[in-house]
Amino acid sequence: MPQAVSIDPNAVLWSAGEADRRGRPLLVLMHGYLSHEGDLFQLAPHLPLGPVIASLRAPIDMGQGFAWYPLDAPGDPSAEGVDAAARAVLAWLGTLDEEAAPQVGLLGFSQGGAMAVQLMRHAPERFAYVVQLSGYVSPGTLPGDEHLARLKPPVFWGRGTSDEVIPGHAVTYTNVWLPNHSTLAARIYEGVGHGISEQELKDVAAFISANLPV
Repeated sequence: MPQAVSIDPNAVLWSAGEADRRGRPLLVLMHGYLSHEGDLFQLAPHLPLGPVIASLRAPIDMGQGFAWYPLDAPGDPSAEGVDAAARAVLAWLGTLDEEAAPQVGLLGFSQGGAMAVQLMRHAPERFAYVVQLSGYVSPGTLPGDEHLARLKPPVFWGRGTSDEVIPGHAVTYTNVWLPNHSTLAARIYEGVGHGISEQELKDVAAFISANLPV
């Protein structure tokens, strides 16, 4: 059985106070393996001002950082672990006032990127767009996949040519899966490793802006 996990609401970093969030789109950030909620939150000044940003801490304490699910093998995780983490994020979202966040987008890096896509698969109509950076799609089939293939929500997938963390088979699988289940904006950055380049960040900001409510 997968480890029972939950999101710590006290560890969430918000870009705005509660009184200033109502009626604004929400952008949920999910960090990578052995990182923390403060990592991607540093991107906030470079992202569009419209959305309220909530940066989550992954639920599994690994001592040197946090993880969304056990790292059995990069790019080939346990389906049970990914699904448990996705359900934890959905449960946290369920505690929020939906009227206060009329639109929800997801941005994840590496393991958090896999989480962003997995969340979209669990709740195809819940999220307006997904940004996956240096990530991958968890293998397997979910009940929401067929509906997702019809909806084809906007997904940005950015990766570097020098990324040695995500294995080739995971990239190949993702490269087939995403075009069949999303309206994909794929970007490849020459010479970039397992990280986020300045140009990628600009492309992400433009993608998010294009998918915000008018």
